[in-house]
Amino acid sequence: MRLLLVEDDDRVASALVAVLGRHGFQVRHARSGHEALDALVPDGSDPYRVVLLDLGLPDRDGFEVCSRIRAGSGVPVIMVTARADIRSRIHGLNLGADDYVVKPYDMGELLARIHAVARRGTPRSTEENGPEPSGPLASRGVEIDRERRRVSVEGRDVPLTRKEFDLLALLAQSPGVVYRREQIFSEVWRSGWEGNGRTLEVHIGSLRTKLGLPGLVEAVRGVGYRLIPDQPDSGPDQPDSGPDQTDSRIEQPDSGPGHDTTGPGHGSGSGAQDGTGSRDGAAGR
Repeated sequence: MRLLLVEDDDRVASALVAVLGRHGFQVRHARSGHEALDALVPDGSDPYRVVLLDLGLPDRDGFEVCSRIRAGSGVPVIMVTARADIRSRIHGLNLGADDYVVKPYDMGELLARIHAVARRGTPRSTEENGPEPSGPLASRGVEIDRERRRVSVEGRDVPLTRKEFDLLALLAQSPGVVYRREQIFSEVWRSGWEGNGRTLEVHIGSLRTKLGLPGLVEAVRGVGYRLIPDQPDSGPDQPDSGPDQTDSRIEQPDSGPGHDTTGPGHGSGSGAQDGTGSRDGAAGR
């Protein structure tokens, strides 16, 4: 698994790289925000699965780096910092960090968190890493490349936002199964959904338009959404649950989060340091 470590303290970084290397990670070390952003520019190499981001960088604040990463990439980001105040935690998660770990931390816990966010950002089996031409969407000509976060329809690349891709990938996991609204918000937005407007409806409508397949995502009124993998022979089905087969704007909104970036917040442990700020791993700012 490739991992990008953004840390300006060489001593801390060297110790952490050594520990991560022993656990099978291929780590690239970036010493500044500028170097980190350059490292994330696609160059044909395998993409990074996780970014460990310190906040006290020499050229720009880690919050700014996270915001810029989120503007162009869906790679999971774990902020690893000595800033323990609740406002910093909330700000980081609202900017799009997937997790927030306070130094000093337990190395075993950090490893578990790395694997957790990597699982959320990638498929569970290697067969799913590439495009899915023979998958459940094959009859619609839709291919989903989960590893590179790309979607094509009949060979035509379809540019999607981070949340649009996450939404399609979630529904494609179990075609025909209705995903409840609260489940979608929990999985895609990492948040609750009460009283936050029409964000989900807007994203569904945009997804239908960009794919050019208005019947692919079906609304089930008062419940949620499901993906219809097969092209219907004579018009859309009308299940008992009463799906909304027309434009999603007609459906009465239940709600949806108004922001496109959130992440699950977690606490973190502490322990004796060994030069990395953890019980066997990294400290810093």
